[in-house]
Parts: sequence; C-alpha cells; structure tokens
Amino acid sequence: MTTTETAASGLLDQQRLECIRSCGECAAACEACAKVCAQAGDKAMAECIQLCLDCATLCLGCIPLLARESASYKELCRLCADLCERCAAECERYDDAKMRACAAACRQTAQVCRQMAS
Repeated sequence: MTTTETAASGLLDQQRLECIRSCGECAAACEACAKVCAQAGDKAMAECIQLCLDCATLCLGCIPLLARESASYKELCRLCADLCERCAAECERYDDAKMRACAAACRQTAQVCRQMAS
C-alpha cells in the first residue's frame, strides 16, 4: 500500500476507496481504448471513441465527489454505472486486447458504482 493509500484509508471507508480506485482504472482503460480506436482509422469506431472518452471523463468526475462525500455522489455514480455499461457493450463488439480490457474495467466499475449509488 502506498503512503497516499494509507492516508486515504484513514479518511475514507473501504467501499468508497474501492470505487475511487475502480473509477481511476476505468478512466485509464477508456483513454487507452479510445486511442486504439482512433489509430485504427475506422469511422465505424466513432461511437466507441465517443463512449470511451465520455466514460473516462465521467469516471474522473466521480473521484472528487466520492472523496469529499458530496451529497451528489450517488446520483453521479448511478449515471457513471449506466455509461460504463454502454461503453462496455460497445467495446465488446471488437476483438482487441485493449478493448476487451476496457470492457472488463467498465463492467467492474459499473458494479462498484451501482453499489455506491444504492
């Protein structure tokens, strides 16, 4: 565990930390996937690129709201879970390792965000 994780674990509950970690990992996977799609140069992948970038942005937006226990985090986590599921479904349409990794990260984050939203 890093020093930052140790300090954060004293301030935040485990479920919240897990959601923050998952959102960060999902954002990174989505950014990498969007890059793969863009480099493919296939216009049919435009929807995948858009969903990946939107998902990454929303996941990153959840992190500070979760960290400060904002009154709005549940609503944002619900929206994030929905978008993660849409992104995962789109990425699963393609046979690429980074796209499969993105879909898996999105599915995991959707599950964690749903738990936080309930």
